[in-house]
Amino acid sequence: MISKNTICLWYDGTALDAAKFYAETFPDSAVGAVLRAPGDYPAGKQGDVLTVEFTVMGIPCLGLNGGSAFKHNEAFSFQVATDDQAETDRLWNAIVGNGGQESACGWCKDKWGLSWQITPRVLTAAITDPDRTAAKRAFDAMMGMKKIDIAAIEAALKG
Repeated sequence: MISKNTICLWYDGTALDAAKFYAETFPDSAVGAVLRAPGDYPAGKQGDVLTVEFTVMGIPCLGLNGGSAFKHNEAFSFQVATDDQAETDRLWNAIVGNGGQESACGWCKDKWGLSWQITPRVLTAAITDPDRTAAKRAFDAMMGMKKIDIAAIEAALKG
């Protein structure tokens, strides 16, 4: 059953590959129904994948193989709150190591161009710390990072 509100993500013929990767990489993720074209159409053939229902960490999504007209950009990202460095490393390395690319401050892109924020909970707590001087130190430390280093954030917070 399709959720009342679903995130629709545009792909250039690779929605099923992306959905499978997300299901293998993230907890509480799965590939659902795959809708294939019932006949030939201007941009494809009968049997081509048109849409893929999937979930990413419990969030319902629909992958639409809409063609090359639109590309993903940083205006949309998934933010993943991680509990420790091992989880941060595993998710970051899965995305970047599978044809993705690093960006700054915990952001990266998967090989389909979709942006991800791999954000340790420690970082969020540090930059919202009531001690604004400590929060600024943690924030400044984050600004120099690609993948977030929790030990470095904790050290910056302590001063």
